[in-house]
Amino acid sequence: MLSLEPSDEARQAARSAARWWVCMESGAVTEQDLARLQRWREASEAHESAWRRVSALKGRFQSLPPAVAMASLDRPAPSRRTVMKSLLGLAVAMPAGLWVARELPTDAWRADVATDTGERRRLTLADGSVLQINTATAVDIDAGQRRLTLLRGEIGLRLANATPFAIHTALGHVKLNSGEINVRYGNGRCQLSVLAGSAHVRPTGFAPLTLLAGQQVRLTSTGTGPVERFDPRQPGWRDGVLVALNEPLGDFLRELDRYRPGILRWQPELEDLRVTGSFRLDDPDQVLNLLAVSLPLQVQWRTRYWATLVPREKTT
Repeated sequence: MLSLEPSDEARQAARSAARWWVCMESGAVTEQDLARLQRWREASEAHESAWRRVSALKGRFQSLPPAVAMASLDRPAPSRRTVMKSLLGLAVAMPAGLWVARELPTDAWRADVATDTGERRRLTLADGSVLQINTATAVDIDAGQRRLTLLRGEIGLRLANATPFAIHTALGHVKLNSGEINVRYGNGRCQLSVLAGSAHVRPTGFAPLTLLAGQQVRLTSTGTGPVERFDPRQPGWRDGVLVALNEPLGDFLRELDRYRPGILRWQPELEDLRVTGSFRLDDPDQVLNLLAVSLPLQVQWRTRYWATLVPREKTT
């Protein structure tokens, strides 16, 4: 397992990225700002990586003091100077290490493999097993011991042979005996879905169980949910597709938001519109445009990274 502290360069890049993020979301971005940001991102890999990670903060501003949050997000800012002064005070007043620890996904800095928002990776392990890593995921891999630890996010593992492989999360341990499994962990929940073969599950503090192909279960700190059926042939993120079958728009957007850097908002009256279709994950903004064609809504862009969905205005 790799256990490297962020370098001084990474810490400084994180702070600079935070400043740039505030600038981009201040509501008063100029063409000169965009050009300067692009030059800064292209200056080094550390800059680009820090920018992508700080862009993934998404809704973290909801935890800011109300006056700052309202001014910087869903209400008109009194002035660019006021907003930036308030937000930068939070970023700059903290020591660099504390800012990184609190506001950036520190497990991504320490993990053997980590993906940014919107990034998906496919790794072939030494024995030929295939590990697929979804958006905003951090995982430690010990291929020699045939085990991995999912720190956050989602992975899919397809074994190349019948030798068991262990998967650890904070809510339980899984031994995939054969076949293929999908594991999603975050927000106090862990969902295990067996696509092929079988898996032995040991929830932390609860009775073990066995999952067969086409079965899934959810683990939480308070217990184990019921074993449910699902269609393992249904395409999903492993195929680069987000599928909705008469799904509430709010649920669909919350899932899409996992793959889109920046901020995505929608008005409450859109929450229960229904969505059906298959959507490519490579271009989340195009998915928003497709929704605007098929549903009574429109997309308002404040910046490239900030989109708000509102009901479509009726024409007379």
